[in-house]
Amino acid sequence: MKSIYIFLFSFLLSETLIAQSYERSIQNIIDSFYNAHPKSVGIMINIESTSKKKSWTYAVGYSDKNLKTPLNAYQPALTASNTKTFVAAAILKLVEQHKLDIEQPIDNLINNNTNNLLSNAGYLTKQINIRHLLSHTSGIADYVNDDYFDFVDKNKKYQWTRDEQIKLATTIGKPLAMPGDTFKYADINYLLATEIIENTSKQPYFTAISELLEFNKNKIHATWFVSIQKVPKKSKPLVHQYSDKFKWDSYDLNPSWDLYGGGGIATTTQDISKFFKLLFEGKIIQDTNLLSKMCSPVYSKSNYCLGIRKIVMNGQPAYYHGGWWGTDAMYFPNLKTSLAIYILERSEKNISSEICKQVLKIIDTK
Repeated sequence: MKSIYIFLFSFLLSETLIAQSYERSIQNIIDSFYNAHPKSVGIMINIESTSKKKSWTYAVGYSDKNLKTPLNAYQPALTASNTKTFVAAAILKLVEQHKLDIEQPIDNLINNNTNNLLSNAGYLTKQINIRHLLSHTSGIADYVNDDYFDFVDKNKKYQWTRDEQIKLATTIGKPLAMPGDTFKYADINYLLATEIIENTSKQPYFTAISELLEFNKNKIHATWFVSIQKVPKKSKPLVHQYSDKFKWDSYDLNPSWDLYGGGGIATTTQDISKFFKLLFEGKIIQDTNLLSKMCSPVYSKSNYCLGIRKIVMNGQPAYYHGGWWGTDAMYFPNLKTSLAIYILERSEKNISSEICKQVLKIIDTK
C-alpha cells in the first residue's frame, strides 16, 4: 500500500512540475516580448486546451499607463471586431433553431426604415442574404472610413445610434458590387445582422446574443456589451486601451462609436478563449454541417468565413478574429486549443502574432 502512495505522489509531483515548466516557458515568452516592447503598455494571454488539459492565464504591464496601475490578468477589455464572431454565432444559432435560413434575403428581416434607406441607395435587398452579411460579401459600402475616424477624434463624447450609422453608410456612395461578387470588410454588415437578431428573437440583440450563446450555462460571466448592459457583478475594472496614432485612451471615448454589432463586447481573455473553444468544439452550435459552413471561406479571394477568418500558423490551421484595439482570439482544431492575446497599445498589436507563434511551438510540443 505504501508503494502505491509513493507512486501516486511521484506521479502527481511529476505532473505538477511539467505544468509549472509549461507555464514558466510561456510566461518567459510574454515577459520577453513585454521587455522588448514596453510601449505595448500591457500584454494579456489565456490558453484553454482540451488536449493538453490546460487552462492558463497571465498578464504583464499596466492597466493604466498614466497611473502605473498594475495589470490584473482577469480584467476585461474592449474587443471591438471580435464581437463579430459572437454575432455570427448567434445568427447561426437561430438558423440551427430553424428560425432563419442562411440564404434568406434580408429585405423582410431588417427594419423597414433600414430597408428603405438601402433600397434608395441602390442596394438590392431582395438579393442580399444573411450569408452575404456574415461574410462581408454584401457589396454594401461601410461608414467606417477616414472621415468617420476624424469625426470620432474631434467628437469623442458623441453619442451614436445604430440607425444613424446605418444611414451614414447609405450616403457613402454607390454599391461596391452585386451581392456575392466581392469581399469588403465592413461593420455595416454586422449592424444589419443585429437588426435581424432583434426582429427574429423579439429581444434586444445584446440580450438575445447572451441567451442564444448560453453565457450562463457556459460560465461566460465577464462578457457584456459595454454601456448598454450592466457590468457583471464580479467583473474587474476595464483596462485602459490606447491608440498612439490618435492619442486615444479608450476611457475618453463614448463607446457608441463601435457598439452595435461590428464591435461592442467587453470581455476577459478567459471568457473569449473559452467561447472559441466551446464554439469550435461543437458545444454551442451542434449542427456539424452548419458549423462547417461557419468555418469555410465564402469568397475565393478572401480567407473570411462567417464571422471568422481561416488562417494557418506554424503549419496549424486556425479559426481567428481580431479587434481594432489589439485583441486576438483563435482556435486550433488539431490541438483542440484556443488562445486569446490582448495588446493594450494598438500600435504594438503586430507583436501578437509573433507571441502566438512562439507560444504555439510550446503547446504543440509539450
